[in-house]
Amino acid sequence: MGERAELPGCHFVNGNPLAGPYPEGFGRAVFALGCFWGAERLFWEAPGVWVTAAGYCGGHVADPTYQQVCTGRTGHAESVLVVFDPGVTSYEELVQLFWENHDPTQGMRQGNDVGTQYRSALYWTTEDQREVAEASREAYGALLAKAGYGRVTTEVARAGTFWFAEGYHQQYLAKNPHGYCGLAGTGVKLAEPFQLSG
Repeated sequence: MGERAELPGCHFVNGNPLAGPYPEGFGRAVFALGCFWGAERLFWEAPGVWVTAAGYCGGHVADPTYQQVCTGRTGHAESVLVVFDPGVTSYEELVQLFWENHDPTQGMRQGNDVGTQYRSALYWTTEDQREVAEASREAYGALLAKAGYGRVTTEVARAGTFWFAEGYHQQYLAKNPHGYCGLAGTGVKLAEPFQLSG
């Protein structure tokens, strides 16, 4: 993970260390579903999530700034790192939150936010996560198609370096409760909880 000098030491909402160390045995997952302000809030409110952080993933430039990412030339997506207690929640449950709280058919945008940095992506950190990500994309895509939506454009890829965003982006909507949040789901729900068949 790539850290920044101005990164706060602790999560603004729950006080846990933002960049670690994280408890042994806890899972790590990285999600991109549009503007990371609303996406981060979605996950820090979920049961079993120990800490979240806004950042950049999926690109090819080391230590990108927000201004660089916004040009679309670094390849990064605005992303959220989620550290979770597998004894309380599962990756499958977090993936369900991911699918149901944005529109994964929009390509390089999410609502009024347009650009490659707003694309939908599941960045996996383990082979088990990869299997769940790919299978859930297929399952949710079938449900969306049945509901009249287009093809799912969500990228599923190995999580490379997660670069923490600048300090002012961290837990932005807790510090600015009336701030912008463009997250909107399609209303299409997965069977609960999502499970790999077989």
